Amino acid sequence: MSFWLGVLACYFIVIALSSPIHDEKKAQPRSVVDLGYAQYQGTLLSSGITQYLGMRYASPPLGDLRFRAPQPPQRTTSVQNAQTFGPICLATSNGPTSSQSEDCLYVNVWAPSTATSSSKLPVWVFIQGGGYISNSNANFNGSTVVNTSNHGIVFVNFNYRVGPFGFLTSEKVRGDGDLNAGLLDQRFLLHWVKDNIAQFGGDPNHVVIHGDSAGAGSVALHLTAYGGRNDNLFIGAIGESVFFPTQPQVSGLEWQFDRYANSAGCGSADDALGCLRTQSTTVLQAANVASPYPGQVGSPLFYWTPTIDGDFIQNYPCVLFQKGLFVNTPIMFGHTTDEGSVFASNAATSNDVSIFFENNYPRLTPADASSINAQYPLMSPLANHNPYFPSASAAYGETTFICPVITISISLATFNDPAQVWVYRYNVQDNNNIANGIGVPHVFELPAIFGPGNANDGDGGSYRTYNADIVPVVMKYWISFIKFLSPNPGKDASAPHWESMGMPSAAGGTLRRLVLQTGASAMEVIPDDQLGRCNFWTGLAERMEQ
Repeated sequence: MSFWLGVLACYFIVIALSSPIHDEKKAQPRSVVDLGYAQYQGTLLSSGITQYLGMRYASPPLGDLRFRAPQPPQRTTSVQNAQTFGPICLATSNGPTSSQSEDCLYVNVWAPSTATSSSKLPVWVFIQGGGYISNSNANFNGSTVVNTSNHGIVFVNFNYRVGPFGFLTSEKVRGDGDLNAGLLDQRFLLHWVKDNIAQFGGDPNHVVIHGDSAGAGSVALHLTAYGGRNDNLFIGAIGESVFFPTQPQVSGLEWQFDRYANSAGCGSADDALGCLRTQSTTVLQAANVASPYPGQVGSPLFYWTPTIDGDFIQNYPCVLFQKGLFVNTPIMFGHTTDEGSVFASNAATSNDVSIFFENNYPRLTPADASSINAQYPLMSPLANHNPYFPSASAAYGETTFICPVITISISLATFNDPAQVWVYRYNVQDNNNIANGIGVPHVFELPAIFGPGNANDGDGGSYRTYNADIVPVVMKYWISFIKFLSPNPGKDASAPHWESMGMPSAAGGTLRRLVLQTGASAMEVIPDDQLGRCNFWTGLAERMEQ
């Protein structure tokens, strides 16, 4: 794959482990929270925020609990240390290491130190991305957003199982385990928040879920979970770069289970799933590598994905949204300008583009590939890339991230209140990204949302210099939505009013989104040609198993 996929892999796995945490105010006592099953001792920060790190929200998913839905944590009588992050979940082609473990179902909370169970503060639950193959955005530091909210919110982030531990698919798993265990981890966490967040000062009836990339895809799946059943776990949703990879039926992934079992030494066992439960993590991780779909020549970018299980995911997400089978709630969804640039094949020819799409969406036909090339012909060249890279980047970015944002937003505006649907395009320019030919890449808004240095972004780069002015604009839009279910009441004084998307209309109505860019944020009309391409992808969505 291209150099930038290597860079992205590092972003996904390596630096995710080291987000900085504010120094504790050692002269003050540390806070203890009682969750019934355990007491956790957090750290009182000098900013007046208490952080609780590495709390268990479920039992370790080990032994017989491997490949099963999460179970409640075991009770303990001693006070548990909540001053360091727990290990993140095992990523494809990695670990186990001291920072990655199968025992990984941990949650972190940042709350105002003076908050009590009667404070009823709005709650921000962040679902990290990572393509369902890694915990790529783990352990973000939530103290800055809590502080910027004037100590008016509680922030939560957590780990969930990925790769085969979270998304092993087979009728064998359905029969003696649970499909989509990684999504069930997320749902279990939302129930944990409902049951426990008041102990941190949060309002269990005012929870907003927010995700990026696969986390945003997960947000979409929680909206449609169980056919759109409302379990009253959240009242608003934010999605950055909603990720719709191929998400096959169970029968379409039996080959993957067999291949994994064979690689882990369980292919000939009478009970292959039982055998996998007895194997060491080291053996399972040695087998946890991507390989091509049957009949394809290259491995997909994201080998393990959710499956249509008929329960949590009752149909392809595109179908569920088209039918209005989702929780009606205010949403704030958006994408970057160049979503595909860190993923796309560095294609030299249109045939390279076709192969790239067939490797990632294996049910596409040759005729489909030709249609894709017709929609995305040769484009203007980009630095450090082959001639057809811009075409591959634009096509992959739109089908996998941009068009899911647009089509979901249209569905919610159609079936819900269109005044409660806000859409954005993130267009903040970074000189290094432009020079390297990747434009405004996937989830580049994260450091602006959480603050430079808080989102696994090293020293914050241009967000500390020439892009510094966009940080309060973006952060306060997000905090405002968490508090008020609208980006406008608490927006930065320099920020424009963010209009809702509007409704499509045969009489010439337009759909609008906010373009976020340093010093020049403004509303724009979503272009007709982009809407036309999204309609093209909608026509292929079921065959692409989106």
